[in-house]
Amino acid sequence: MEERPKKLLILYATQTGNALDAAERMGREAERRGCSVHLLSLDQYDASCLPQEGAVIFVVSTTGQGDTPDSMKGFWKYLLQRNLSRQWLEGLNYAVFGLGDSGYQKFNFVAKKLDRRLLDLGATPIVERGLGDDQHPSGYEAALDPWMTSLWNMLNTINSKYFPSGPDFLIPYENLITQPKIRIMYHDIDKVDSQLSTGSDLNHIELQIERARKMSAVKYSLDKNRPDCILKLVKNQPLTKSSSKDKEVHHFEFEFVSSAIEYEVGDVLEILPSQNPAAVDAFLLRCNLDPEAFITVHPLETENQLLDTHVPIKLKKFVELTMDVASASPRRYFFEVMSMFATAEHEKERLQYFVSPEGRDDLYQYNQRERRTVLEVLEDFPSVQMPFEWLVQLVPPLKMRAFSISSSPSVHPNQVHLTVSVVLWTTPFKRNRAGLCSSWLAKLDPEQCVHVPVWFQKGSLRPPPPSLPLILIGPGTGCAPFRGFIEERAIQNLTGSTAPVMFFFGCRNEDNDYLYKEFWLSHSQNDGVLSEAKGGGFYVAFSRDQPQKVYVQHKMREHSHRVWNLLGEGAAIYVAGSSTKMPSDVLLAFEEIISKESGLPQESAVRWLRALEKAGKYHVEAWS
Repeated sequence: MEERPKKLLILYATQTGNALDAAERMGREAERRGCSVHLLSLDQYDASCLPQEGAVIFVVSTTGQGDTPDSMKGFWKYLLQRNLSRQWLEGLNYAVFGLGDSGYQKFNFVAKKLDRRLLDLGATPIVERGLGDDQHPSGYEAALDPWMTSLWNMLNTINSKYFPSGPDFLIPYENLITQPKIRIMYHDIDKVDSQLSTGSDLNHIELQIERARKMSAVKYSLDKNRPDCILKLVKNQPLTKSSSKDKEVHHFEFEFVSSAIEYEVGDVLEILPSQNPAAVDAFLLRCNLDPEAFITVHPLETENQLLDTHVPIKLKKFVELTMDVASASPRRYFFEVMSMFATAEHEKERLQYFVSPEGRDDLYQYNQRERRTVLEVLEDFPSVQMPFEWLVQLVPPLKMRAFSISSSPSVHPNQVHLTVSVVLWTTPFKRNRAGLCSSWLAKLDPEQCVHVPVWFQKGSLRPPPPSLPLILIGPGTGCAPFRGFIEERAIQNLTGSTAPVMFFFGCRNEDNDYLYKEFWLSHSQNDGVLSEAKGGGFYVAFSRDQPQKVYVQHKMREHSHRVWNLLGEGAAIYVAGSSTKMPSDVLLAFEEIISKESGLPQESAVRWLRALEKAGKYHVEAWS
């Protein structure tokens, strides 16, 4: 009797969906070679079963400053148990592919530490770990494609049962892309009306979001389905001058109108943005969808189980709340499936070229580099009519956007403040683009009674106790969390003694983007918490107000003696802002300051800062 092909286990951990995309692509490529695949999120997998597996492929992303994705935290904690022996995973073959951004200091840190830990526990690598880089001109796929080729060859060498016809045998796409993984049911409107009546308007908003997200093709953790609360916008104030064309920053104030949520300084607010109604209508029209239809969405694997657990929702509302049709770029698989439904020969040929190895770079230029939206891509290929099931599965999910909270709840007990830079850029083909959430927020009018669904999250900047001296570095909108820190420290200072605070702020011009100028100056004078008289200080770098550029790291070196003295008093360092070069430039400045002021070699300064980080006194929150 012929043996069945071995099943390949692919485990992924994703924060934004990229690692899931890469894992699914890997799964499809394995299936094209005749290999059966089992694909699971790490939070769905029992780590104690690892020794029983033959081969496992891990696809993991790195979030923030070297953090593991939420879905990996339990698995990673299990792997770190001290009672696991160095032989625990003997016999397990594994491969790790990481997704990261080399603009961050801890590039692909999670993939690297997972690889090391699996080795420590006795597992054998099938191939050297692969490291995808968002900064590469072709994105993470530039590393993924050659890595997969090596993986299939080595896996076949280890056990030929994975690929019964060899790793070079390929099943045509048409034979594999047979049906989507979800099923859509349409409902009689009269039968669902009674279930849709709800209490208050705010409760109705929360319920609709929860219903839509529960049915989304992307599975969110349960606490991410329903918003923590609804906020009402009460202030939208531009902080930059209208003449400053290349930079637009707004200060927003929101009030709690549903349940109030307790938060701390350093926390993060996640917002679900609204899409442009005209774009949603254009998408529905292009795809011949009935906006008024009532639907429920179900995974095919469980089509016979609990079909009645989902309450129907209007098709248009489902699209608005879960599918990013006019901001995010579709993935490569979207183009693969499109090619199946193209009826014009020249469109089919172009789509097939895009998904071929030869067309990868051209697809990247057309799609990701130009940030083409789903709607634009569909309009470029008018003969394609994809079934709604495929669209629900493949259109990128509408993601929440995270912002550092810029207020202290002690000072604003019923409010949350944000400092938001409107994201604007020009593509290589000179097309103007704007960030979905920031541009939507910037246009909101508080007079129109705007309600915004939000979630609260712990940030990577822990709230410091009043007795802890602080050195804060926050250029641009990186100052946002520190506005909350200073508000909090000022309140604490009224009732007791507080430790000194130094703050290095940076912007382009004093006249255009000196964010919260009066606020900082008021606290740096008259024995305020930022005053030199209190042992701290407030220092500003204006990068464009003189011929040579001056950044926060230059101001730090200028005041190196004061920085060193405060570090000597046990100060904690907090850095917030752009992830490109700033965090590494600031780290280098600290190394030079410590080396210069202490007389130690720079290698000792590096070790000194590492010890500070291990002690939980060097915090970074950076964003791209």
